[in-house]
Amino acid sequence: MSSHRQILYHVVFGTKNRKPALPDEYCEDLYKYIWGVIKKHNCKLYRINGGVDHIHILSDLHPTIALADYIKNIKVSTSLWMKEGSRFPNFEGWQEGYGVFTYSIKEKDILVEYIKNQKVHHKSESFYDEYRRLSTENDVEFDERYML
Repeated sequence: MSSHRQILYHVVFGTKNRKPALPDEYCEDLYKYIWGVIKKHNCKLYRINGGVDHIHILSDLHPTIALADYIKNIKVSTSLWMKEGSRFPNFEGWQEGYGVFTYSIKEKDILVEYIKNQKVHHKSESFYDEYRRLSTENDVEFDERYML
């Protein structure tokens, strides 16, 4: 049986206590690792990027995996991988929660550009403020406890 889907998921999560633990020079390796996890779950990655304290992922979600499991697998596997090596010495873990916002395929190009420009974007808006804004724009109650 074949299932069809067309939902874009904008996943956002940060480092524990928003600690700047993702140095620019190693982010590309981290993004490639996450891409591998995403492919393993038969999902399609449209864009990944972030800042020194958070990640943005734009992907679809295969019907065989639950969203919570998908994000948990990304967070757990990257945590183990990052703590094994020496490139992320300040990384203590990911924040407890995460944000996920759904969009239609018509919004894909705008979201890809938004995620692509994260480094520039965060010169004028902190991750905390961005997360609160994204939550408000998507009518999601902002709960500061999940930012830790």
